[in-house]
Amino acid sequence: MYRKLGFFALAACLAIGLGLALSASAATGDGGEGPKPPFGNPHSANNTADHSKFEELQQDFKSGPEVTKACLSCHNEAAEQFQKTIHWKWLCPAAKPEAKLGKAGYVVNNFCININSNEPRCTSCHAGYGYKDKNFDFSVQENVDCLVCHEQTGTYKKFPPGAGYVVKEPTMFGGKEWLPPDFAKVAQSVALPTRKNCGTCHFYGGGGEGVKHGDLDASLYKPKWDLDVHMNVDGENFTCTRCHTTVQHAVAGRCYKSTPLTDRRSLLDSDLIHRITCYSCHSDKPHKTDAKLNDHTDKVSCQACHIPEFAREHSTKMSWDWSTAGKKNAKGKPLVIEKDGRHSYNGMKGDFVWKKNVVPEYKWYNGKLTYLTLTDKIDPAKQPIEINKAHGSYDDPDARIFPFKVHKGKQPFDKVNNTFVVPHLFGKDKNAYWKGYSWANAIQTGMDYVGLPYSGEFDFISTEYMYQTTHMVAPKEKALSCDACHAPQGRLAKLTGFYLPGRDANGFVDYAGWLIVVASLLGVLFHGLIRIASSGNGKEE
Repeated sequence: MYRKLGFFALAACLAIGLGLALSASAATGDGGEGPKPPFGNPHSANNTADHSKFEELQQDFKSGPEVTKACLSCHNEAAEQFQKTIHWKWLCPAAKPEAKLGKAGYVVNNFCININSNEPRCTSCHAGYGYKDKNFDFSVQENVDCLVCHEQTGTYKKFPPGAGYVVKEPTMFGGKEWLPPDFAKVAQSVALPTRKNCGTCHFYGGGGEGVKHGDLDASLYKPKWDLDVHMNVDGENFTCTRCHTTVQHAVAGRCYKSTPLTDRRSLLDSDLIHRITCYSCHSDKPHKTDAKLNDHTDKVSCQACHIPEFAREHSTKMSWDWSTAGKKNAKGKPLVIEKDGRHSYNGMKGDFVWKKNVVPEYKWYNGKLTYLTLTDKIDPAKQPIEINKAHGSYDDPDARIFPFKVHKGKQPFDKVNNTFVVPHLFGKDKNAYWKGYSWANAIQTGMDYVGLPYSGEFDFISTEYMYQTTHMVAPKEKALSCDACHAPQGRLAKLTGFYLPGRDANGFVDYAGWLIVVASLLGVLFHGLIRIASSGNGKEE
């Protein structure tokens, strides 16, 4: 009897122990690894150093450059590597220097137009310190800001008009208080970048959350499965650098003249390639063997079907009309009108249109975009002017049908020279538009700053600026169905130059098809009649 009691006691202990182990594993996540980081898994399990223990970081730092100097005492190649990239130069490394192809050069958009003469406000998103004007010294390594991409406390925040610096004392701006960081604590927290690091700038481009990219906004800090299957916090929890891989601080992605889309290898071909395209991981046959959908990958991008709409949780800006700016309220301040929590009008900037759950526009795209710059001639008779243009066609073997956000704008231009202009928007001087509200003074000052011709006469012109849509990948259950495109009024109704079954009609093909159908029916009917007749003859015999 005692032996039986002992056996049951041992079994009970084992069961309780197993239950506790399973409970602990469930509480800590898969494999007992602990809760997943909120802004993406940075693969911290692979880290071989704890920066909080480094003697070099046990200092009373007074500024960001002091922290950078400490970082470089170990990472002695990092700044030199970073200073070769577009994140530092804001000019395309693949372009000729004289082209000034980039936001720090002659490229314009229809959001804030151009950073020149507006640097202190725009460069709060530059990974450096002190970029306050065109005389910024890009060669000084200590001006590189390591913290904005690597700190993990969430307390390090660049001051919006501070040319990349943080505040030295509590400061009010934009209705909120900005606080100086504890540099030592921030420096000791560094790790691989998370979505929080990248999103600090990329989710807020154009002066606010969700303004520029319809597929990049603050909803991706902690997205659920139905918003993005890759960054889903309860799933794979991808960080940005999981796909935007880096080599010597150069982040994989498109850069004005360079494109990753022509490299159609997958990780099955080489484990050293970037992972920036869908087929890098999923290959060019992502569906089940012999699935008809695999026949589409030579002409249709994965994004076209798997991102049915963008801005699915937060709205995105779809148009910006600078021509209406300048209105003020009864107190003499810029008039502000809000709708659904967004500015529909701001006296500093003009009228806006925001939208959610936006159906993309579809274009043939081989990865190459060309951009109009400040030196290019534009034709006012051909409005809206495409500031950038996707390249590709049905006959281009590198082109696929891609979804795009197309932002519509109305911005100033030189109506004599027929060129875009740079308005001096931000600054304490009276010529800054946000101080004196004179377009004539703002444009003249901006054009003098860049040293380009200006006739002194301006008007406003309608423009379009496009962004490839590649984030917010929906679950496969929410991908587009066949009839979303293969229909007369489907999503590809405006994409011409090729024959699309279900959408296009061809008189000869349709006639021939119906002729075959009718002939087949007649043949079946004739065959049936002969069988009936033959059957009757057989019975008589």
